[in-house]
Amino acid sequence: MSKEGRFDAQVVEHIVEQIVSLNKIGVEIVLITSGAVATGRGILKLNDKVDSIVQKQVFASVGQVKLMSFYADIFGKYGYTCAQVLVTKEDFRDRRHYLNMKNCFENLLQDNVIPVVNENDVIAITELIFTDNDELAGLIASQLNADAVIILTSVDGVFDGNPNNPKSQVISEIDFAKYSLFEKYITADKSAFGRGGMYTKFGIAKKLATQGVATHIVNGKKQNVIVDVIRGKFVGTKFISNRKLSAIKRCLAYSESFSKGVVYVNKCAEDILLSKKVASLLPVGVVMVKGEFEKGDVIEIRNEEKKKLGFGITQYDSKKATDSIGKKRVRALIHYDYMFLE
Repeated sequence: MSKEGRFDAQVVEHIVEQIVSLNKIGVEIVLITSGAVATGRGILKLNDKVDSIVQKQVFASVGQVKLMSFYADIFGKYGYTCAQVLVTKEDFRDRRHYLNMKNCFENLLQDNVIPVVNENDVIAITELIFTDNDELAGLIASQLNADAVIILTSVDGVFDGNPNNPKSQVISEIDFAKYSLFEKYITADKSAFGRGGMYTKFGIAKKLATQGVATHIVNGKKQNVIVDVIRGKFVGTKFISNRKLSAIKRCLAYSESFSKGVVYVNKCAEDILLSKKVASLLPVGVVMVKGEFEKGDVIEIRNEEKKKLGFGITQYDSKKATDSIGKKRVRALIHYDYMFLE
């Protein structure tokens, strides 16, 4: 997107060129795009009296056709096929939808088709829209157990001062263990045409690093920037982490808006869970259960002060969980392999 909120075809075409060149050497890439609403806004002129949410839906439904036509033409020029994948947050909440989507991605990549993903703005519920496409990228990276996420923006990375100040320098690497030292450099400013901004990008990069996913924030308008990142060149800002998590734990990291209930644990259970030991959550450490959930649902874990500790997939429903509070010799409510702790 340009500063004026228009779809920047020239920049996107260069991005496609880089994806094609990397694909030829065996690098599998999923492209997360925006631009449907902006493209639709350039095609249609709606009455100002039309509700803003309806306007967005109409612009998206018209613009998505043109957007994918553009991608199909550009990829086709290089002999490649791309696929449209439209998703909502609901697709990550429902286990069946989630697995269907994962299976689709895996088969597309296996067949050498480039998935082009966007949020389905036509049907997305206002309360459950993605913060921006960076959040969507994080969810899909977790789902597919990706090695890296490259976030393309209009600046060269995270700066140690105001990006408009000539004396400010790009921070080349940010270590997972030292994020608090860098947060002071991040502002909440965002584009007039987007929902996110550097603050959101920093948050997503931080979350991905907790899962062991290398994340890069780079200037998408720079020549061959994606290729340079893959080749290991120092461009933009790289968020590094030595931590490695399973695909399930990665997905659980994004479960905040998907959880169906909450379990509160006592101090003893909290200490055990947050230690370096491999430990499941047993009912003996649970003090309260809130909400109605079924076996296999994602639930939130909090301590007695209501501080969020993480998320997990429950091994039985809320009724049995409530009946088992404080009991010993009962099967774990959440197994270690299906638990993510922040």
